[in-house]
Amino acid sequence: MSRQKSSVKVTILGEEYTIRSDERPEHTRAVAQHVDDTIRTLMSAGMVVESHKAAILAAMQVTSEFFHAREAPEEIADRIESLSASIRRLLPPAKRVRE
Repeated sequence: MSRQKSSVKVTILGEEYTIRSDERPEHTRAVAQHVDDTIRTLMSAGMVVESHKAAILAAMQVTSEFFHAREAPEEIADRIESLSASIRRLLPPAKRVRE
C-alpha cells in the first residue's frame, strides 16, 4: 500500500524548494532541516565558503551517517553472538545447548 504523494515547501540555505514525496510532510521537513543544519555547520566551521561545495560535503557526511546506521545492527548482532558464546562456555555442559 503506497502513500499518497504530498508537496512540502522546505527551505535550505535560504532557498525554498517544493518537494513531492510519499513520505509524511513532517519527515520531509525534518530531512530538509537536517540537510540545512549540516550545510550550515560545515560553512560556519570555515571548512568551505561556497554553498555548492558545502552541499557536497554535507551529502558525504549524511551518507556516512546512513552507512554507519545501516551497519550498526550487524555489529550489535555480532557482539551479542560473541557474548552468547562466552556465556555458553561458563555454563555446565548440559546447559550449553545452542537453540
